[in-house]
Amino acid sequence: MLQKFNPANKDIVVNINGKLMHRDEAGVSPFDSAVQGGDAVWEGLRLYQGRVFRFKEHLDRLRSSAQALAFVQIPSHEEIAREVARTFAANRMFDHVHARLTLTRGVKITSGMDPRLNTSGPTLIVLAEHKAPVYGSGGISVVTSAIRRFSADTLDPKIHHCNLIQSILAKIQANQAGADDALMLDQRGFVAETNATHVFIVHQGRVLTPTCAACPEGITRAAVLGLMQAASIPFEVRDVSLTEVYRADEMFCTGTMGELTPVFKVDGRQIGGGVAGPVTLRLQQAFRDLTARTGTPVVTEEGKVVEPVVW
Repeated sequence: MLQKFNPANKDIVVNINGKLMHRDEAGVSPFDSAVQGGDAVWEGLRLYQGRVFRFKEHLDRLRSSAQALAFVQIPSHEEIAREVARTFAANRMFDHVHARLTLTRGVKITSGMDPRLNTSGPTLIVLAEHKAPVYGSGGISVVTSAIRRFSADTLDPKIHHCNLIQSILAKIQANQAGADDALMLDQRGFVAETNATHVFIVHQGRVLTPTCAACPEGITRAAVLGLMQAASIPFEVRDVSLTEVYRADEMFCTGTMGELTPVFKVDGRQIGGGVAGPVTLRLQQAFRDLTARTGTPVVTEEGKVVEPVVW
């Protein structure tokens, strides 16, 4: 599974601190904290029919992460929502769109890791692209990575930070093994998540998913947990071992970039029947229905900005 360039994105404009620029002209300072040390936080947003799915939850998590990193200045939800909407409108985007929202600590007076060197900031970047769910309609394969997820006493996964080297190293291992993604364990050997998504398994009609002890508090993950509760699908949030994964009847992963995707193979072993199972299919449809009827309106089909709601 390798994303390909979408010609529709050839002339998109990117929003940096409220300034809209062609993708080939956009850039940040070499003194920006994101460049200097990955000192930034981010969110992935998806646009459905002019509405951003779970927009408030994403903005809440962005603010929470920035607070944890002691950012001196954090834009309000209204300010960020306005720039996101302006970016969609400038690109005439309405549906099948993914946006990467990045907030850095800002620009330093000289290179160095000390946050006191930051004299201007933050830097807000909105990168929106025409992008369907990256995994497509088929299932994926994963391989267990040797790279372990950090625990809270090392680097709290509740901080949705931009230092993604850990995930990139795991992804490299998956690439070398010919798998689509990497399954990552925590420091104790229990399943945490993949390099990019949250993990769910189904065994005898019951859904299991790991706790957030070593993975982010996922927005799509929370939506799926809510869907299962509403549909009276039994589930548990607890430690999950690799043995439980191998013997699962179904497996799927969730995330804004890929929505809800079945996993057919783990470490070369077929999961269940090697096709999307009944629970996975039911939840896929429930998630499609949810995104079709909910979300925060931000842009019209004619490319006009919808005034952000009062959060």
